[in-house]
Amino acid sequence: MIKIYKTDEQMIKPTKNYEPNTWIDLVNPDIKEINEVSSKTNIPLNLLEKLLDTEELPRIETEGDITLIVIDVPYIYDHKTKNKYSTLPLGFILSKEYLITISTKNTEVLDEIKNNKIKTLFTYKKTRFIIQVLLRNANLYIKYLNIINKEIEAKEKILIKSTSNKELISLMNIQKSLVYFTTSLNANDIILDKLSKGNIIELYDEDLDLLEDAMIENRQGIETANIFREIIGSMTDTYATIISNNLNEVMKFLAGITIVFSIPTMIASFMGMNVSLGSLANNPYSFIIIVSISFIFALIIALILKKRDML
Repeated sequence: MIKIYKTDEQMIKPTKNYEPNTWIDLVNPDIKEINEVSSKTNIPLNLLEKLLDTEELPRIETEGDITLIVIDVPYIYDHKTKNKYSTLPLGFILSKEYLITISTKNTEVLDEIKNNKIKTLFTYKKTRFIIQVLLRNANLYIKYLNIINKEIEAKEKILIKSTSNKELISLMNIQKSLVYFTTSLNANDIILDKLSKGNIIELYDEDLDLLEDAMIENRQGIETANIFREIIGSMTDTYATIISNNLNEVMKFLAGITIVFSIPTMIASFMGMNVSLGSLANNPYSFIIIVSISFIFALIIALILKKRDML
């Protein structure tokens, strides 16, 4: 899918023309669309095709007056399951006339730009555009990390009383997301550091301030993700033991209850045998007496088990 945008009256608006200073956004493009963009913009075809690889690593590459920048952006890959996050590559191709972005899926950071949620962003200021995307992308990581933190706290309350592995598996999914985030944030940090040197793309004073903010936010995201990974690692070990102990408590309680209820069963079995019960057999209150004896014996056993912490 190809969409072209251009700043008009301080707003980013769609256009159909391949004009200078436009932003061309490609989302999961096919070969025909890539050929069209390549022919219209004179961007080498192989440079566009590289960015269709979902395993593409963050990097910076230059070819003549064309610069390729690849970063990792967060996204939710499973909306049916809460907080199933991963990352995917987002590529920028910067030439003298055009700014091109390529991704295999729609990304939240670019959707915000298309909806004009990021102010003072112009397609003709291509360097500023890229840096603002980098800053917003770092903010997006922190946003998702805060959501993950709330999920960890919710799981913590459930795990204390849980006897199921379901919550531990959920924690493992969160831990997997944090691994993706940490790896991608570290890779993005290298990209930001290279850009800050000013020998990749030309930077102005305002751009440097913005880039510094992006670096600070990105490093904050790295620290936050590392902290959460350590928390989940310790939680997983601790709560695996708690779940095992909870299950042992349940089994111990069930064993105690079985012993207590076996007493009336045994007495009833003895009384039901073909043996003479003497005067008790002719006593009109024999049933109540037998039930009372069973109850007393069961109560005594229950008290003994309770004293030994088996009930």
